[in-house]
Amino acid sequence: MKMYILGFAALLATGSALADTQSTAPVIHDKDAAFVHLDVAKVLGETDISQQCGVLPAQLTYLDHQGRQHELDYLVQGSGCTNDH
Repeated sequence: MKMYILGFAALLATGSALADTQSTAPVIHDKDAAFVHLDVAKVLGETDISQQCGVLPAQLTYLDHQGRQHELDYLVQGSGCTNDH
């Protein structure tokens, strides 16, 4: 009977050790620099600058060709400026 209980406990321990414990990969924060090569396979999101004016911070979130998620912070000129003279 003891062997049966020990065998069952070993089976449970093996099952939990082999369980799928996939963790989420950390987001890679890219450095903002001129002429940086970006490996963009799919854009996940970007800052909407259509209603803003002036130089402002923006962010691009994307996946590279290996499926890793990146975030790129940069400065951009807003496109919502009106020329009222």
